[in-house]
Amino acid sequence: MDSQPARTYRRAGLLLLLWLLGMPLLAPAQTLPDSLPHGSFQRPGVRVGEIVQYELTYRHVPGLAVIFPDSAADFAPFEYVSRRYYPTRTRQGRSLDRAVYRLRTFSLDSVQTLTLPVTLLRGRDTLLLATTPARVRLVRTVPPETDVQAPPMLRPNLQLLPVQEQFNYPYWLAGLALVLLIAGGLVLGFRRSLRSRYRRYRLRKNHAYFLAQYARHVERFTLSRSLTNMERAITLWKNYLSTLEDNNISSLTTREIVAHYQNDADVSLALRLADRVVYGNQFSEDDTETDLAFVLLRTFAERQFQKVYAAN
Repeated sequence: MDSQPARTYRRAGLLLLLWLLGMPLLAPAQTLPDSLPHGSFQRPGVRVGEIVQYELTYRHVPGLAVIFPDSAADFAPFEYVSRRYYPTRTRQGRSLDRAVYRLRTFSLDSVQTLTLPVTLLRGRDTLLLATTPARVRLVRTVPPETDVQAPPMLRPNLQLLPVQEQFNYPYWLAGLALVLLIAGGLVLGFRRSLRSRYRRYRLRKNHAYFLAQYARHVERFTLSRSLTNMERAITLWKNYLSTLEDNNISSLTTREIVAHYQNDADVSLALRLADRVVYGNQFSEDDTETDLAFVLLRTFAERQFQKVYAAN
C-alpha cells in the first residue's frame, strides 16, 4: 500500500497537470467578444436581377479592430454591386459599426440565405465572427408551372410589314469620301491647268470692266468737255495697266511712261495729246485729237491685254 505522503504527492501532481492543460482552453474564453454581428435584408422579398440592400451591424466594446467584408468576399448566391460604410459611433460605452451592401441575385431558389463573416484583429491573430443568417424570399413574376395553361397554337404569318426607311449614313459618308478623293486627285493632277484657267478668267473679267468704265468716262467727256472726266479716263488707264502687268506706272510721269514702254508711238502720241488738253487747256475746234488719244490708249491697253493673256 502506498503511504499517505505518496498519495498526497500524486494528487498534487495530477492537479498541477490538469491546471497546465486547462490554461490554453480557458485563456481564449476570457477574451471572446460579448456579442455577434447581425445581418439582415431591408426587404423581405426580391425579384430576379433586382437590387436588394443587406445591412450588416456589429455592436462591441470600444477599441476593437473590426474589418467588414469588401467586394472580394463570398456573397453567394448573391452578386456584389456596391457598398457603403458608416463611421463608427460610440455611445454609453458601446461602439456600433455599420455597412450597407447592394446585392442582386439570379438564383431561382424560393428562399435565399446570406451569412457574412466579420474579421476581428488581435495583434497577429484574426478571429472570424459569423453573422446570423439573413433570409430573403424570391418574388416570382411567372406563375408556377401547374397554373400555366397549355400555350396557344401559333399560326404562321408570312405577310410582309412596311418598314420605315432610314438614312444610310455609312454609304453616304463613303460616297462623299470617294467624291472628295476624286476631286482632290483632279485638283492635284490639273493644278496648273486650273490655275491658268482661273487667271485667264480674272484677266477677261478685269478687262471687260476696264473697257466699260473707260467708255463711260470718254462718253462723259464728249458730252461735257470736262477735264475731270478726261483725267479720270487717263487715271483708269494707268491703274488698269499697273494691275495687268503688275507694275506701278500710275505714279510715273508721261515721259517715264513712254520710256517704260520703249517709246511706243501710240502711247507717246496719246499721252502728249492728253497733256496738251489737260495741262495746256488747248481744245481743238473739232474733237479729232482727243478722240484719237482715247482710241490709241484703248488700243494699247487691248494689245497689252492680249500679250498677258497669251502668256498665261
